Amino acid sequence: MLKWFSISAIVIALDLFTKHLIRQHFVFGDLHSVTSFFDLVRYHNEGSAFGFLNDAGGWQKWFFNGISIVASVVIIYLLKKHTNEKLFCAGLALVLGGAIGNLYDRITLGYVVDFLNFHLNNHYWPAFNVADSAICVGVGLLLLDSFKASKTESK
Repeated sequence: MLKWFSISAIVIALDLFTKHLIRQHFVFGDLHSVTSFFDLVRYHNEGSAFGFLNDAGGWQKWFFNGISIVASVVIIYLLKKHTNEKLFCAGLALVLGGAIGNLYDRITLGYVVDFLNFHLNNHYWPAFNVADSAICVGVGLLLLDSFKASKTESK
């Protein structure tokens, strides 16, 4: 269990540290071009992924806090139950770290700080952060594990 919680803790630490740096050096709406396709920005997301429900009037903060807490409890249970399934647990650990990183922002700030902004000419991908990246990679590992499991079952 220690290695899975360590992965989650590293994600949380990196997420909170990078968000702290952005909050210290950027004001809301600031943009610093790094390359022709990548900017550092400071956006505040009061919704979920890609700003879904960002302008819903405030109830969504409590809703997403609740989802994050329930998901974290379920993930911890699954980590304890499947400790030896490496790919599955690595995915869960990344999702757990990302969920807690964003939950911390919602509880302490009332919004999630997003700062990574990729684009191609005038076509922008919604800004995101380290926690969002960990969640996406974690879900990818969980999907990969599910395909691996289904191949094993079919043999």
